[in-house]
Amino acid sequence: MVVEADAVSVDGWDFSWLDGRATETRPSWGYQRLLGERLAGVQAALDLETGGGEVLDGCPSLPPLMAATESWPPNVARASELLRQRGVVVVATEGIPFGDNVFDLVSSRHPVTTAWAEIARVLRPGGSYFSQQVGPASVFELVEFFLGPQPAEGRNSRHPDRAVKAAGEAGLEVIDLRSESLRTEFFDIGAVVYFLRKVIWMVPGFTVEQYLPKLRELHELIERDGPFVAHTTRFLIEARKP
Repeated sequence: MVVEADAVSVDGWDFSWLDGRATETRPSWGYQRLLGERLAGVQAALDLETGGGEVLDGCPSLPPLMAATESWPPNVARASELLRQRGVVVVATEGIPFGDNVFDLVSSRHPVTTAWAEIARVLRPGGSYFSQQVGPASVFELVEFFLGPQPAEGRNSRHPDRAVKAAGEAGLEVIDLRSESLRTEFFDIGAVVYFLRKVIWMVPGFTVEQYLPKLRELHELIERDGPFVAHTTRFLIEARKP
């Protein structure tokens, strides 16, 4: 179980390997559907940190000018292959190397960081930033199982109030903000290993070898008590450039 989970590819942003091994309640708003609606109504859009391009590719209609950025080489290759046939330009970068006032819409799903000032710069007047983000203390039951109690700063570093403040400081007006706490269950230790290998910021530097004693402990806990339960937090934010 652990050997398989430690060997399987974690490229892209497809979690289908976890089918039957873990479950996560999805946010009620339906990010991909809402993104698709917005993409259908604009002429130029940019998707930041697109991962393997799966979310963008799932949108039925894309604008005439559609660009995406990604910095992790395996994901760059995957996104380029997937999105090329849709006419999307995939740029391998951590930044936003585009001119001022270019895009009607900038989007990102689960960005590691949000470069609010740069997003505001590349948006056209009247354009919007639309994003689903990881909220505060997301899956921290699992994080703290491995790392112990985390400081308040770490627990609240992704609070939506901070995003609202940062958007305002960049000159953007928040027009929609929603947040939810969602039940997540891990049914076996392989699911935990795969998740921590894929979502690398949860337990930085995670390896099976380094955390083998805690993995054994968690495996025994799941075998005895059933699924390990955590809570994922998500928030949806939409901000408009005046």
